[in-house]
Amino acid sequence: MARREQGLAVAMAALLGSLVPAVPLLAQTGTTESPAPPRELRSQIATIQPDQLFARTAFGMAMQSRTSAASAALQDENRRIEAALEAEERALTDRRKTLPPEEFRTLAEAFDTKVEGIRAAQDAKGRALKRQAEEDRQKFFETALPVLADLMGEIGAVALLDKSGIVLSLDAIDITERAVTRIDAVLGDGSSLETGAAVTRSAPDAATPVPAP
Repeated sequence: MARREQGLAVAMAALLGSLVPAVPLLAQTGTTESPAPPRELRSQIATIQPDQLFARTAFGMAMQSRTSAASAALQDENRRIEAALEAEERALTDRRKTLPPEEFRTLAEAFDTKVEGIRAAQDAKGRALKRQAEEDRQKFFETALPVLADLMGEIGAVALLDKSGIVLSLDAIDITERAVTRIDAVLGDGSSLETGAAVTRSAPDAATPVPAP
């Protein structure tokens, strides 16, 4: 029995001895070798978030800033007009006791006509402002289209889809962040476009994407 136990102990010691050199080797391998960086996902389909492009690029923000300033100015104008009309209405009401009914009726009708005309004019300004905002947004995407086409060519994409219309997709194919950076670099705040500077394409053979404004 003692010989058997002694033999078993020797066998275990030999087995452990054969495993010991492997431990430092594994530790050394883990410390000296770094995992390979993940390869960039390349896909023929790319997605984008149009609202984010318009909201975050310098060009889009400049357009929105002008729209906001014009809207605020129109609101101020409406408030001033409203205050003036209210004062005029009070003055007309005060004169009612001293005016013949027919004369007051004529003045009241003229005032109503004036108010309707002013309201129509201000409503037209509001509609024009809204239309201008829509045209600005359309101009933004038309101007950014060649920039997006270049970016598609770089990543090998043949189609660019609106992410909001996709049920499920990998975040890796969303190029919104890269598009914001590229549009800012190429278009800036759009002020150069007003001087007639043209936006050129560096990849004329790239597919033309159709982002949904």
